[in-house]
Amino acid sequence: MSQQPVHSVSRKLILLIKTGYWLALTIIAAMVVASFVLLQQLMAQQQHNDTLLDIVSTQKALSQRIVFLASATGAAARDKQPALVTALKQATGEFETSYDQLLKETGADPLSPARNDPKSIEYVLFNKPFHLDYFSVGLVANGDRLVSSFESQLGMQSDGYKGGGERVGLDASVANATMSGYAALGQRISAFADEKSSSILDLHRKLFFATLGVIVLVALFIFRPMSNAILRKTRELVDARNSMAFIAVHDGLTGLHNRTFLTDHFDTLIKGAHRRRERLAVIQFDLDRFKQINDTLGHAAGDYVLVVTAQRMRDSCRASDLCARLGGDEFVMILNGAGSTEDIHALAKRILGEINEPITFQGTTIMPGASAGIAVYPVDADNAQDLLVHADLALYSAKKLGGGNFSFFSEELRRELDYRKQLEQDIRTAIANKSFEVYFQPQVSLTSGKISGIEALVRWKHETRGMISPGEFIPVAEKCGFMPDIGRIVISKAIEEAAEWDRAGIDFGRIAVNVSGTELREPDFDAFLFGTLERAGLAPQKLSLEIVESVILDDEKTGIAAKLRHIRAAGVHLELDDFGTGYASLSHVNPNEIDRLKIDRRFVQNINENGDNTKIVRAITELARGLGISIVAEGAETEAELDSLMAIGCDQVQGYSIAFPMPQDKAREWLLARSPKKAKLKVLRGSLA
Repeated sequence: MSQQPVHSVSRKLILLIKTGYWLALTIIAAMVVASFVLLQQLMAQQQHNDTLLDIVSTQKALSQRIVFLASATGAAARDKQPALVTALKQATGEFETSYDQLLKETGADPLSPARNDPKSIEYVLFNKPFHLDYFSVGLVANGDRLVSSFESQLGMQSDGYKGGGERVGLDASVANATMSGYAALGQRISAFADEKSSSILDLHRKLFFATLGVIVLVALFIFRPMSNAILRKTRELVDARNSMAFIAVHDGLTGLHNRTFLTDHFDTLIKGAHRRRERLAVIQFDLDRFKQINDTLGHAAGDYVLVVTAQRMRDSCRASDLCARLGGDEFVMILNGAGSTEDIHALAKRILGEINEPITFQGTTIMPGASAGIAVYPVDADNAQDLLVHADLALYSAKKLGGGNFSFFSEELRRELDYRKQLEQDIRTAIANKSFEVYFQPQVSLTSGKISGIEALVRWKHETRGMISPGEFIPVAEKCGFMPDIGRIVISKAIEEAAEWDRAGIDFGRIAVNVSGTELREPDFDAFLFGTLERAGLAPQKLSLEIVESVILDDEKTGIAAKLRHIRAAGVHLELDDFGTGYASLSHVNPNEIDRLKIDRRFVQNINENGDNTKIVRAITELARGLGISIVAEGAETEAELDSLMAIGCDQVQGYSIAFPMPQDKAREWLLARSPKKAKLKVLRGSLA
């Protein structure tokens, strides 16, 4: 999954979790607020009902007091009456005030339809049989008249009562009716309060259970999915972390430990072996024909071979041993407690025998042919780096013996190692001083003798050791990563020399230089090439780049083909070197991408005696001719080989039979000697031309 969809899914999940979280909080908060409001209403209603009941209780007590004071005032002596009248007046006023407050608190309306409802307060106040309002008002009126009458009789300050004395008496029936009405009102208020409280409590109970239900639903449909999603993502993160930790120290294809793990733990293994006074063996493996497997059967077959090889290594070693893949087809096995040299020899032979067993891939039997090099601690080295280097040298020695075998590190290899180290340092110095020289080998037409091209070849003349063969220093330079620098020195010198020839009018066809995949993978290679041509003043059409098929095969990861198309579009020619030896060669013979094929020397040598080689070269020649692609055979060394090539129809050749590689001064002389002579214009005196 790409990075952008992963981030999109993460953002959506986070948004969903946040939305669910706040939605759940909002719902629960709303339910809690509603419950609080209901409780507040219940408490307020309870307080209101208590106030009403207090007023009713007060009215009942005041009505009794008014009746009692009225009776006591009439029966009391004259000197005691004024105090009783004052008390009666006060009780009557309080009764009237409380009744007004009662009407206000209840909000009773004499015109309300509720007056006909037996359960209502209005029914008690304004309807029969209670008529509490009538009797309360009557009791107040009678009390006021009685107080006025007594004040007139006693000469107290009063407006004075004008009516007759018989009309002043307080009717006991009014007082009793008032008492009865207030008792009924108290019952109505209590019943109404109970009903209201019950209703609110019932609603509160429903709200409580609804809140519980909402919490359950939130837990089921919000928090449960949310927790599941968090748990799932947490597991995914843990798995990803574990995978990253595994990948960090393991090879992704084979599952073996990688170079990083080996580097981190090798010293620990050496210290353990030193502490136990044991020997430790380092066996480095390499598949002899891995490139051939990739080229002929494809990368899927190569990957399968690597996986099977790794599994065989695991099966053949002990739990205490360490197996690692360094990269490509290179493997390392660290054997703890390796024992004597004979034990290591027997063990390596057994392991190598298992690895070299045939492998079947999609019906095809593959013989990987592994080789191994062995270095032993503490005999050969006492540190991890030197042990690996020595095992690698021993591996190289085993490969030189023909492969499929193993070799121990020795003093002879140690001397070779010292030589390689010195050679590596000398190569580095030669690059800095641009000491590499360019030799030139011509390519000619057998029919016309015309020069069709000239190949630039690298040579190195050491200050003390003299001329060093390319087969000796190029493998070291490739392993150390020096080839891009060496290649640029060769390209620059070859182009500069060709430009000199071109300005001098020397016909050389095209100058051909070999370019490796390492050089082409350099991001600025095309810019360097065009810049060198421009500075030298050489036309791109005068230059050819020779590449091998493996460079094109690697394009799916490097994008080299696009770079080659860009270079060819500028006019530079492309030649396919060592043709006929790579994987699916015919798929790369495209006249829109390749200008010339070079038949590998292994098909040219002894072509006059080898009928199979004759058929191969003839087939390649006819194929190229049919596609309109030129062809050149390299490695022709005898007259008989030249005659065979001419008979087949392969006109252009390159080899020792034509010319050996030459330094630039010799090559210039050779080209000048074979350049066509220009006709000279002869002017005769006294005659008109």
